[in-house]
Amino acid sequence: CMFKGQPKGLYALSLANTGERFGYYTMLAIFTLFLQAKFGYTEAVTTQIYGIFLAAVYFMPFFGGILADKFGFGKMVTLGIFVMFGGYALLSIPTGTGFGAQALMFAALALIACGTGLFKGNLQVMVGNLYDDPAYSAKRDSAFSIFYMAINIGAMFAPSMATWITNHFLAQDGLTYNGQIPALAHQYLEAGANMPAEPLAELQRLATAVGGNAADLGTFASHYIEKLSSAYNMGFAVACISLIISYIIYVAFRKTFKHADVTAKQQAASGAAAQVELTPAQTKSRITALMLVFAVVIFFWMAFHQNGSTMTFFARDYTTPEATGFTRMFFDIFNLLLVLVGVYGLVGMFQAEKGRGKLIGGIAVIAAVVALYYRYTVTPDPVHILPQVFQQFNPFYVVALTPLSVALFASLARKGKEPSAPRKIGMGMIIAALGFLILTIGSFGLMSPAEVKAAGASDTFVSQNWLISTYLVLTFAELLLSPMGISFVSKVAPPKYKGMMMGCWFAATAVGNYATSLIGYLWGSGMALWMVWSVLIVLCLLSALFIFSIMKKLENATA
Repeated sequence: CMFKGQPKGLYALSLANTGERFGYYTMLAIFTLFLQAKFGYTEAVTTQIYGIFLAAVYFMPFFGGILADKFGFGKMVTLGIFVMFGGYALLSIPTGTGFGAQALMFAALALIACGTGLFKGNLQVMVGNLYDDPAYSAKRDSAFSIFYMAINIGAMFAPSMATWITNHFLAQDGLTYNGQIPALAHQYLEAGANMPAEPLAELQRLATAVGGNAADLGTFASHYIEKLSSAYNMGFAVACISLIISYIIYVAFRKTFKHADVTAKQQAASGAAAQVELTPAQTKSRITALMLVFAVVIFFWMAFHQNGSTMTFFARDYTTPEATGFTRMFFDIFNLLLVLVGVYGLVGMFQAEKGRGKLIGGIAVIAAVVALYYRYTVTPDPVHILPQVFQQFNPFYVVALTPLSVALFASLARKGKEPSAPRKIGMGMIIAALGFLILTIGSFGLMSPAEVKAAGASDTFVSQNWLISTYLVLTFAELLLSPMGISFVSKVAPPKYKGMMMGCWFAATAVGNYATSLIGYLWGSGMALWMVWSVLIVLCLLSALFIFSIMKKLENATA
């Protein structure tokens, strides 16, 4: 069982991370929608801001790592929590749409990025340090899988929280959410009566549908944008609360991981048993191996982080907003939670060593199945869904599939057949390409994003299952690539450069995140929709080819 024999510090650090990630992903679920709704930015500008922000969030750990190598990991983690709190607090202030409001928003984003830079990588280095102890070293990969699962538990609940808050605050003004309105409202406020006939008619129809006044479109457009924006502000305030909880967990359980909060410099000064010194040639070969892996990882994150930009636009503009039949069950977080209870019950039945453990697992499975059947009978049909809710599928799949992936690799390891971390990363890139192949097939025959903009709405809406299944396949890729990559860095990085190398992993992620905006640019360029996804397929396959071509070099450097 992957949870057996792990040090207590792992759970303390993982839970502190869960709270912080819950806030971050609540904000990220609605971030691009907020930018377009409030400021009327185009998809190209929105994805540019989104890309730069994500790049900053993941690039700052490079500097956070250098500071931590000098001043200590724990101090930087604590400082990071306070800086992030300031950023989320600024972001949750309702403002106008002028220059001052935009400047305040960018200042908030800068604080969130700097705070994350101090917090994120250094927390992971401390997790890695727990496994420098020979008693735990064999559990390093499974530990990072558990840590990664904790991140995703936070991320899984975030879209539902963002959705609930959006609906709750709009309902206070007698309004409901419709993803097409913000863009049409901004278009009307700019063009007025000169707005083209088709989008104008669409705005009038939607204004009535969501409970607004279609007779005075100018007032409706301003009012709707203002109310939706302030609902999003409340969503950002959630992050402040979750950070407070993270900080309490971190401080309360500090004694369980205090021994892992040491840099190579502090270890030498304390006279502790020195770590094995690497020769300059070994150091160089390890850093080269890591840099080559980082180069591949860039393309994975470029593809994967389309979830908050173009995949959310696809959900909003091309996916049926009403879920029916069996599919409608997936859009309620409580149902997903019941599925997880069932999955972990099954895992318990197979992995428990005692009869009591197997019995508890069996009861959990039966209870989950009965509860799901009951909820199927009482859930209304159809269910209205918001575009950001699709972002809950990836973290849900991570939490559900992690025990299966850990068990699979443990069984391969026992037979001496477990693939190396670089090999897993190469396989992950091939699977990511398959994920986008699903979306490519689902996009054949749909209008291009430019045509949708001109018409006011798409003429065809597709099943939610295209996105749901794409997220499933991308999660298989992510489980091969992300926790294994972090574990690989913590194992291979030369001791003196641990913080910096973990920072470089995030810097590679940052470059990939910024590159998400290139796909955002193609989105509005008039290119056919299936071709936009095809670009990502080609990039993933080329990356896989590259990593398999240098596999020997990577495996020798880390042997």
